[in-house]
Amino acid sequence: MAQLLYETIVKTGTINEPKGKPEPQFALPSTVNWMRALTLIVTAQGLTFSSATERYENVQRWDPPELTVNSIYEQLFLSLHHLSALERMGTLQKSADFARLGIIGWYYGLSNAAKAMIAAQSGAWREDHAGVAKIWDSEIAARELAFPPFNWRVVSLVKTEIETQVSSYRGGSSFPLTKKPKTTTEALSAAAAYLSGSADWYSWQVQEQVKANADFKKLDVNDFRSRDARLLRDQALERRSICFLHQALRYRGKANYREALFLAYGATTETLLEGFIADQAIVLRSFLIMAGAFSSRRLGRKRWDCFIEDVEKNRSFTTSATSVWT
Repeated sequence: MAQLLYETIVKTGTINEPKGKPEPQFALPSTVNWMRALTLIVTAQGLTFSSATERYENVQRWDPPELTVNSIYEQLFLSLHHLSALERMGTLQKSADFARLGIIGWYYGLSNAAKAMIAAQSGAWREDHAGVAKIWDSEIAARELAFPPFNWRVVSLVKTEIETQVSSYRGGSSFPLTKKPKTTTEALSAAAAYLSGSADWYSWQVQEQVKANADFKKLDVNDFRSRDARLLRDQALERRSICFLHQALRYRGKANYREALFLAYGATTETLLEGFIADQAIVLRSFLIMAGAFSSRRLGRKRWDCFIEDVEKNRSFTTSATSVWT
């Protein structure tokens, strides 16, 4: 049999999905193309630490408690370590060997940097992934403290409103996520397509939660065809927003929990993955530049310089703090 695992896992199934797993080749292009789109967008902006700190010139210095300062230091250092790992992985020959680990490292690098920004903004702290995404949305993205495309968000998950919100990011293009973008215009459209898909996915989650609540069960219905059921659904969807961290969390979930063949099976997989890990490193570096610039403004020059000096003196990984934050 030419592809035993494909025939048995995808077509026949497993214990947790007895009717068969999803076709891995459907998900792989969108996984790679979203990262390529983000890379093109951040590269076109040419964000540097200097330009980022200038854009944060109106951010006021804060004198946070010592434990908050320590947490900012810790989370930025963790993120820098993830970046160093990705930048080294990107130089290795076989992308499929590291693609799954790369996505996980990319996500945790983003999450660490996001936690640093949250702590620097208000001292707030969350451990759970969904909680970090939610508070980053309200504390950072909604307050216009993030740069494109990290500031992209959908403020309501009502179906009729999602496309209107997503269209504002498309740049007038309809380039699909199934193709690899080559220009910034194509990248904006592809990234918007991923945002649309993420909004639909989170909308589905909310609707499933509505079906499970007591008010819905009192209606004695199974769907949202009735007026009262639709009202419950739309009220829940209207209250829900998603941001870049929500997209990243969904992205990590695919790498962690999707079937074994995703990212690692098939004759064309390695070709599709070309440049993928390097793109992840570029996107994380841009996010980390932003997080560091914001944190430096909030902490002040003295604390920030002490942090950079210590990291440069004592880090045991390759990527330097000064290569990101100067």
